[in-house]
Amino acid sequence: MTTEGAADGLSDVEVERYSRQLLLPQMDEAAQLRLRRATVAVVGCGALGSAAAPYLVGAGVGRVLLVDPDAVALDNLHRQVQFTGADIGASKAHRLADRLRSLNELVVVEPLRARADPVALSPALGSSGLVLECTDDPATKFALNDWAVGAGRQMVIAGVTGLRGQVLQVGAVGPCYRCLFPETPATAADCRTAGILGPVAGVVGAMQALLALTWITGIVPARRAGRLWDLDAEAMRWREIHFVRDPNCPNHPR
Repeated sequence: MTTEGAADGLSDVEVERYSRQLLLPQMDEAAQLRLRRATVAVVGCGALGSAAAPYLVGAGVGRVLLVDPDAVALDNLHRQVQFTGADIGASKAHRLADRLRSLNELVVVEPLRARADPVALSPALGSSGLVLECTDDPATKFALNDWAVGAGRQMVIAGVTGLRGQVLQVGAVGPCYRCLFPETPATAADCRTAGILGPVAGVVGAMQALLALTWITGIVPARRAGRLWDLDAEAMRWREIHFVRDPNCPNHPR
């Protein structure tokens, strides 16, 4: 069966598969159908993306795009737990797609072994899409942020290093990533230089999926702009930091 199988309502298979989330008072058939009709692009299939994507697919997002240019490496495996030693040297996007298709055959999973290109991403997403930015590349974060604001797209951006993680949601309304970080840093710490404990990425990636799912279903409206969630895993603490539009941000001209 495909996601087109029961266009006017949930099929019996869908009702059974998603029964536990449908028990939630905030969820109903209309919310589940919104998930089925949605497209989410996961840009970066490493630690964050491979943590977030299974929850999107498990929950019934109808179409998931996986974008990553890299191959699986041995030093990925301690934190990118969707991969195994047998995957070393293979495309992350394609191997993750294989795992996700076996998780939920009702979801269309499309891998793309390439760097994120905002121009190509917009038509691929269609009218119902949002983006999870899961890379460790600051230039990609800024490029996708600028595109999302200009295109009126919702996007969830995250990053992890060491025992810290951050996640925020941006769109056409409210401040954006560039309001918080005006310029791409000349150098930035990453897991290659600062290290990382695998579950930190798992927690932050799951948070990205949660933000996406609650926005798509309408459980929580898109009113989270201007909030950064900061995880200090050493202290076992989340902080919510509020920020406003930067009047000098080129994405928000006066």
